[in-house]
Amino acid sequence: METTPPAIGKNIQRLRNSRKLTLNVLSERSGVSKAMLSQIESDKVNPTVATVWKIARGLNVELHDLLDAQGEPKRVFSVNPAGDEGPKLETRDKGVTIKILSPMHMVEDLEMYLVSFDGHSKLASEPHYPGTQEYLTVVKGAVEVKVGENTAELRKGDFLVYHCDIEHSIANLSSSQPAQVHMVVRFSPEKR
Repeated sequence: METTPPAIGKNIQRLRNSRKLTLNVLSERSGVSKAMLSQIESDKVNPTVATVWKIARGLNVELHDLLDAQGEPKRVFSVNPAGDEGPKLETRDKGVTIKILSPMHMVEDLEMYLVSFDGHSKLASEPHYPGTQEYLTVVKGAVEVKVGENTAELRKGDFLVYHCDIEHSIANLSSSQPAQVHMVVRFSPEKR
């Protein structure tokens, strides 16, 4: 079942305006460029989880406050108290867990994730910044990757690189077995 993604850009803009912050101030607080913030707020780009996390910290709000959509189950953001595990975003409604592996200072440059899928769960994404690429390695199970009109079925050990500046999704092919992928998101030099 396809659902409409939360209005992250509008939520960021609403929270920023309610705190009377300019884009410049939020950029300084979050470490996300003013240009990127502007594009996110106007829904021209789909930010990565790490970018949304940095913006939430800059606004001094919980991550789920930016992701909250009416009628949608809450998303949960947590950090392992021991500090050994990076931030984690759990999308309970879709059975997908995204663990951020890369340090936060690398956001908007190169980001690494470990994405786990329950049976028949799916991670659908709108286009990222122009020229952005994803490098995907299947760690466990089998997944189907759709990028625009192209589809690829991948199994454990398979690798795929694709441009993610168009709509794309990753889905677990099994209804009973979990799947897991390692993903690297590489932004274009023009964005950096």
